Amino acid sequence: MITQEQLKETLERTEALRRYLDIDGKKIEVEEEELHTHVADFWEDQKKAEAQMRKIKGLHYWIDSYTSIEKQVEELQLALEFLKDGLVSEEEIDQGYARLTADIENLELRNMLRREEDKLGVVLKINSGAGGTESQDWAQMLMRLYLRWAEKHGYKTSIAQLLEGDDAGIKSVTINIEGDYAYGYLKSENGVHRLVRVSPYNAQGKRMTSFASVFVTPLVDDTIEIHVSPAAVSWDTFRSGGAGGQNVNKVESGVRLRYQYKDPYTGEEEEILIENTETRDQPKNKENAMRQLRSILYEKELQHRMAEQAKVEAGKKKIEWGSQIRSYVFDDRRVKDHRTNYQTSNVGAVMDGDIDDFIKAYLMEFAATLDE
Repeated sequence: MITQEQLKETLERTEALRRYLDIDGKKIEVEEEELHTHVADFWEDQKKAEAQMRKIKGLHYWIDSYTSIEKQVEELQLALEFLKDGLVSEEEIDQGYARLTADIENLELRNMLRREEDKLGVVLKINSGAGGTESQDWAQMLMRLYLRWAEKHGYKTSIAQLLEGDDAGIKSVTINIEGDYAYGYLKSENGVHRLVRVSPYNAQGKRMTSFASVFVTPLVDDTIEIHVSPAAVSWDTFRSGGAGGQNVNKVESGVRLRYQYKDPYTGEEEEILIENTETRDQPKNKENAMRQLRSILYEKELQHRMAEQAKVEAGKKKIEWGSQIRSYVFDDRRVKDHRTNYQTSNVGAVMDGDIDDFIKAYLMEFAATLDE
């Protein structure tokens, strides 16, 4: 049963939330922004109109989310009064308090994602480390983890490129995850992930250590202006498909984009290579590859403009001992993040995509420095 002190703290958090989210200001702002949609030629410039509608939708998110919390607070206060008359149970009150607390924490967490790129989707790439089948199996397990996380949060996912392992697992995969603030949350996953377990691929049943890297990049959309030099782009095509037989594509629908990038700040040159076999439609694959290129170029610009992006790049260490951000120790039933020291014993839930507490711990500790 919640205490009066817990109720008082919840009321104070709710009022504080109203102030620093500036809910009253957002209500005035959304009315002003909606007036722009009432002009006769609003939809003549569709790109501009869609951007305006996204802006309004974003304002409504904050207002509606806060209004829901405010309503839950009122219901909780009423429930405590009804408890005296036996109209509600202590269990019902505790359940309502738990839901309310979770909603407050989620809104507080979302408010930490203030950078321009945080609101975008994400390109998430997983590479297996050295170790053959064992590390390739680990990379596939991580792929499943992030796909399950995205599914639970209602995000749309697509596999842009998948390179299967020699015997099992995968060597690498590129996943597009589309939805509001996907990058803001998943930027915490950037780095090397270490697995310790008794390997099913080891005949002696030895405890094995495997590594896989996770790289995250904002998935840019049409609202982000990125310059791509046509002269620096070249294409190859190839047949995409599985291991053989029915799965092999008889036409060259897979595309390989090569972009000769020259850093406008340092003058350094590099070739950016992107493969896409997402569909059996070559033009669509080219379009998807170009979108990934724009995402990569956008991230490179962020590296120069934002200090934390340079720190992220510095964290992309060699996939080996001492460089991991998180360890998954199956035998000891422990998953620990080495940056925040947050850990859990529920390994099964984590591998099923339950990583929100790790994300929350990272943002709670580092969000302030990331916004500097």
